[in-house]
Amino acid sequence: MDAFAPASVTAVFAPDEVDTGSRGASVALEDGVVVSVEDAAETTVAVDGEPVEFEPVSRVLDRLGVSASVDVQPEVPLGAGFGASGAATLATALAANERFDLGRSRDKLVEHSHEAEVAAGTGLGDVFVQDAGGLVYNVGHGRQRVPTDQPVEYATYGGLSTADALADEELMDVVREEGGSVLDSLSDPPTVRPLIERSWPFARTLGLPTERVAETVRRVEAAGGVATMAMLGETVVAADCEGVLPNRTRVSAEGARLR
Repeated sequence: MDAFAPASVTAVFAPDEVDTGSRGASVALEDGVVVSVEDAAETTVAVDGEPVEFEPVSRVLDRLGVSASVDVQPEVPLGAGFGASGAATLATALAANERFDLGRSRDKLVEHSHEAEVAAGTGLGDVFVQDAGGLVYNVGHGRQRVPTDQPVEYATYGGLSTADALADEELMDVVREEGGSVLDSLSDPPTVRPLIERSWPFARTLGLPTERVAETVRRVEAAGGVATMAMLGETVVAADCEGVLPNRTRVSAEGARLR
């Protein structure tokens, strides 16, 4: 049984001090992750056929009470700011629910996927974006969705450890303050260009962009577009440009689904 979940790029976020949630603004992408789930005596996970340890995927299967063989086929790089672990986890939950006739509601599958991601330290809310599609934001009044399929471009140079960043309390204090300020300044509802424009200064304040990222953003801006760094990865996502970056896709108008 196959399922697909869109990748997602978070432009800005602010972790909640009270629970494991997060305010933020993200877009789902038409490029994403496909998983194939089959019966197995014990759970195994492979990426493009190569066996790997993939904690959130294993955790979500545990929460569903099943064992399975899972093959993850990413259309975007893993660990580079595309929420690929969340996409793989959510797609696995959808496929396993269908394959094993579990009868869980979609909301419950999303909840299990989110809990698995948080427990693994690999994400704070990617699966909610990947479930809904479009531009998803939460400025403090709950998650809301803006339907859009705007073209975007991206370039990626590598990854940053999401788990390490989320565990860095000093960094998260800065993220909470600066990210909160950006979110408070967004129009309601936000659109893609202003979101990207306002999130680039946020990334620079955190001291995260490498010179390659900064140079790529400058190239996009010189062409009349806007760009920012994905949270968290050495990845640039851009809008209102064409042919500047090597990868072109759209904001996904749909969320995760069976294939």
